[in-house]
Amino acid sequence: MERGTTLFLKIALLIIGIPVLAMCIFLVPRIGNFAAELYPEHTYLKYLLWIDLYATALPFYFALYQAFKLLSYIDKNKAFSELSVQALKIIKICAVIFGGLYVAGMPLFYLMAEKDDAPGFIVIGMVLIFASMVIAVFAAVLQKLLKEAIDIKSENDLTV
Repeated sequence: MERGTTLFLKIALLIIGIPVLAMCIFLVPRIGNFAAELYPEHTYLKYLLWIDLYATALPFYFALYQAFKLLSYIDKNKAFSELSVQALKIIKICAVIFGGLYVAGMPLFYLMAEKDDAPGFIVIGMVLIFASMVIAVFAAVLQKLLKEAIDIKSENDLTV
């Protein structure tokens, strides 16, 4: 396969990563400060929100890196290899961790939504949890299919 066939997807991964980085730099501190303003007697909520939101950025970027590696394997004609299976496994684990961190942070979002009377906070959190679980299931299915394809390929190589 030609080297540039997955260039569009690699660029898309970069375009996905840049706004999330901008949100980590500019939006997350504002959300924490907003929580501290809503609950001035519980200023520690600001730090809990910061920890939770920044902690979710780590598996997100690690999964993006693994997706980038997976596209590189496709470029190098190594799509049907154990390296690809391993990358999909890591993406699945990162998606589960991402969703789990948002589940853990959901009470904080609930407190903010209750105090500010804005149910959108909860909806945003639920959408992120649902999306991460869909990605985890999709990666698990792809991982299983790829593993079976590799097994079939190795059997065919041995019989010929």
